[in-house]
Amino acid sequence: MAANAPPLPAGARRHARNTSFSWRAPRGPFRRIDAAQARAWSEQGHFVLEDAFTEEELAPVTRTLDALDAQVSAFLRSRPDGRMLIAEDGNITFMTHAVLRSAAVRAFCSHRVFQDLGHDLIGPDVRLYWDQGVYKKPERPGTFPWHQDNGYTYVEPQQYVTCWVALNDATVENGCPRVVPGLHLYGTLEHWTADAGFQCLEDPPGAVAVEAAAGSIVVFSSLTPHATGPNRTDGVRKAYIVQYAPDGAVAQRSHPGGATEAPEPADDPDRQFPILVGGEPAPA
Repeated sequence: MAANAPPLPAGARRHARNTSFSWRAPRGPFRRIDAAQARAWSEQGHFVLEDAFTEEELAPVTRTLDALDAQVSAFLRSRPDGRMLIAEDGNITFMTHAVLRSAAVRAFCSHRVFQDLGHDLIGPDVRLYWDQGVYKKPERPGTFPWHQDNGYTYVEPQQYVTCWVALNDATVENGCPRVVPGLHLYGTLEHWTADAGFQCLEDPPGAVAVEAAAGSIVVFSSLTPHATGPNRTDGVRKAYIVQYAPDGAVAQRSHPGGATEAPEPADDPDRQFPILVGGEPAPA
């Protein structure tokens, strides 16, 4: 942990596996970010990369996710309570692994913007770790709890990159991300199961809203605590979340019904493909 980290909020503590974490600051030279963004990444755990994509570049992603959202929503409406795990009809839907369903989305996840961010924030060898669309609906406004992405599945190294791509304008009114700056420096925190998902904090001090125009990316660490508020508008807030990890990263997953865990390499060839090899774009 860095000396300038803010104090942990009351009740928060480190994950049991997190015994020797040390934040790795980006060193440069940089291909995409500037010095101020590099400093914000290390000190605040996030920054916004504005106007990263054009409307034309986002269009095939949005079309694919819209179609998947229709399928997910229809399934949720078929359930008595309108819910499945943390997805809820009229509140929030998740569309995982769109890269398996669309060649255009797969190509988007290897975009030069992501390659450059991987180079600047991770290193020379980078893989896609996870991708999912997240749509916030206005019919049943709800919040998503404070969590770290590494709190859902514990990955080593703990420090990877989440790119929260705004498919339309993300505002305070429609449920843009909120983050707690500085707590990423502690590494992974202990999470517990809440009604709407895993949670590591309750009403933390110092939280800030991060608005993003369509085509911009909220770039934050897998260790940055974040949440989203309710969508109080009459439209759907649409985001595509793509995460990148260094080649060689492993996920620690619990065995069903047991306490032991086994490392799982994050290298599924179909959905965790390389985007950068030796600092150069990976072959298509």
